[in-house]
Amino acid sequence: MNTSVSTAAPGGAAVPSLSDRLIGAGCALLAIAIWGGWIVSTRHAVHGHLPPATIGWLRFIVPAVVLAPAWWRIGLWPKRGLRPFLLCFLGAGAFFFLDVATAMRFVPAADVGPLLPGTMPLIVAAISVLVFREKLGTARAIGFAAIALGVLTLGGRGLLYPQDGAWRGHALLLAGATMWAGYTLAFRRTGLKATETVGLVGLWSAVILTPYGLPGVIDAVSAGYGREILIQLLIQGLLSGVVALVAFGIAIERLGSSRAAAFTGLVPALAAVIAVPVLGEHPDTAAIIGVVATGVGVTLASGAFSGGR
Repeated sequence: MNTSVSTAAPGGAAVPSLSDRLIGAGCALLAIAIWGGWIVSTRHAVHGHLPPATIGWLRFIVPAVVLAPAWWRIGLWPKRGLRPFLLCFLGAGAFFFLDVATAMRFVPAADVGPLLPGTMPLIVAAISVLVFREKLGTARAIGFAAIALGVLTLGGRGLLYPQDGAWRGHALLLAGATMWAGYTLAFRRTGLKATETVGLVGLWSAVILTPYGLPGVIDAVSAGYGREILIQLLIQGLLSGVVALVAFGIAIERLGSSRAAAFTGLVPALAAVIAVPVLGEHPDTAAIIGVVATGVGVTLASGAFSGGR
């Protein structure tokens, strides 16, 4: 039997084949491993010598250049599927990055995971129910409740202690999760390959950020922070800006939006663990509850274990 061909579920929905699941799962795991380190790296950078616009420029200039052969074939914008592409740009481009990087000025890395990759699948599933009339089972309903518990735990702490400004970061992260959900849902509707979408998003993001980000790069190098610039080019530009986005795009293609989104439930715990030795940030009780609740909730609510695609 050829395992590379998808089969049909009883309800008629496509079920990924074994090879699709293995490739998709591998790409998803690669993406979340990079994103866990990206959260900590960005948190460190925005509290250092680099403003968000400069970090963002480093993030997008690399995919714009490395993936130039991919986007050059289709032009400066897609001839078809322009509306889904615009959603992808808003959900993973310059505006998304500035929103999240600014949020990290107010919250520790342990808060970022539950509120960004943790709530994104919840929003994906909610849109699927409201717009595409997808029905929920018991497991997914429990997942929604678990994610809500994690969000309320972190958000409630920000409301109870508003003097530390964490509520601002929490609001920005929830906005970023909504933007990222739009990217996840729109990606397959663009009709583009992963490299083409990521390349075009990088191109236009770099164009927008160049007037604000490039001067910061020049100033940082002049001030003797060239090594930090190179590190951010590697982490932000190559790993997060190219490898992770292309890998996640392949995961969406092979697994479908819900199953691919389920893997992001691993990001909060990973980011919190990395933040302990790197940033010296030890998660408090609220952060631990948020990490555990959203991690379990994402896996259930995303429909990763359901039969449909």
